[in-house]
Amino acid sequence: MIIDHLKNAAKYTSLNPLFERAFEFINATNLESIALGNHEIVGRNLRLIVADENGVSESVSTSEFECHNQHIDIQFCISGVERFGWKPRNSCSFPKGEYSKEKDVLIYNDAPDMFFTLKEMQFVILYPEDVHAPMISEGRIRKLIFKVRI
Repeated sequence: MIIDHLKNAAKYTSLNPLFERAFEFINATNLESIALGNHEIVGRNLRLIVADENGVSESVSTSEFECHNQHIDIQFCISGVERFGWKPRNSCSFPKGEYSKEKDVLIYNDAPDMFFTLKEMQFVILYPEDVHAPMISEGRIRKLIFKVRI
């Protein structure tokens, strides 16, 4: 997991060639007017979900404590304050059902080891080994979720 501010994004573009495309998209786009929903940036290899929603309680978010096998998430906060729960996948012991290949998601019943907060212009890069519970907030959150195919 990597947490940082957009002004430092160039430090991470060498980790994956699609990271640079994601950060270029952020810098070239009017983030307040981009249409909500799903967008293909580089075909199925780099997809984007634009969300503008009310946050949820910690208990609601952690009930969907998730990780992915086929994608890295770059979650970028446009506005609001978003809290995440996090735990390393190799420390999780209680899967909630089977991995869904179609949705690329595995849910755990484990509790997060820690919580962190994103504010405007901050991002988190979540790898398959990062189990996460996003959208914890008492307010509205506008965000980008890039799905980077591994």
